[in-house]
Amino acid sequence: MEIVRVSFLKLRGFCFTANFIVVFFLALTINNPSFAQEPLLLGVHPFLPYTKIEEKFAPLAAYLSNELNHPVVVRVGCSYQDHIDSIGRDQLDIAYIGPAPYIAMVKKYGPKPLIVCQVTNGSPFFKGIIIVRNDYPACSLADLGKNEFAFVDRHSTMGYLIPRAMLEQENPPIITKQQYRFLKTHNNVALGVLAGDFEAGAVKEAVYQRFRSAGLKALAATPAIAEHLFVVRSTLAESTINQLRTAMLKLNQDQTKQNVLKSIKTSITGFSLVKDDDYNSLRKILEQMPEKESVK
Repeated sequence: MEIVRVSFLKLRGFCFTANFIVVFFLALTINNPSFAQEPLLLGVHPFLPYTKIEEKFAPLAAYLSNELNHPVVVRVGCSYQDHIDSIGRDQLDIAYIGPAPYIAMVKKYGPKPLIVCQVTNGSPFFKGIIIVRNDYPACSLADLGKNEFAFVDRHSTMGYLIPRAMLEQENPPIITKQQYRFLKTHNNVALGVLAGDFEAGAVKEAVYQRFRSAGLKALAATPAIAEHLFVVRSTLAESTINQLRTAMLKLNQDQTKQNVLKSIKTSITGFSLVKDDDYNSLRKILEQMPEKESVK
């Protein structure tokens, strides 16, 4: 067995590409010439630190490499906008994307073929939580405003867009006076609130559950929205698209491959078929937001 550090020309020019140590069996390389082909890029938005995302999605990349008999590698975007543009310009072969960034991408670049959406705890929907410290006396969103609010990123569904719409309804001054900051990741928001640097913050439910025991409480919850999904570039061969969809749906029944799902998120229980109309309820919410803050 030989350990090789691989550098792919296709990855040049991106802000960040996960550094992979790929383990090849020499016999596999010899008997499977397809593994010498240019790899397919699996793109992921930077919702966590790069190294964490690399670690989470490496098992899926390895699984798809075997199922497609073609190498798949992970590429992490340097920002949400970078990820949206890379998908829209067909610079990624496969992409994992949140609901609001997906809507932004379709609005700007047009539709892409959809593969599957994730199922979390048996549901293809998820929600966000507006958090405060356990010892903070606020009981509702209307009680906030004494200190800054923490958001994730302007394109984050549960880290900004939906919570912003809620605040505009229940506590407009936080938005109109711009009493908020963007901290780039959901973890940063949770940690910032715990440290007392921010009065409250918006995170996806999974991050709230992760940090709850450290001293967080839920002040409010967002409406449920269709889950994160996987899309592919417009020019990907139909046969490859079908292979991808089949491989990912097969994970629902294959108990020996549950590590692939759990590595991405421990609460993921599978994947389901998805269509563009599943995101219409979110589109309606976003259409009511000011143009400069809505998806672009």
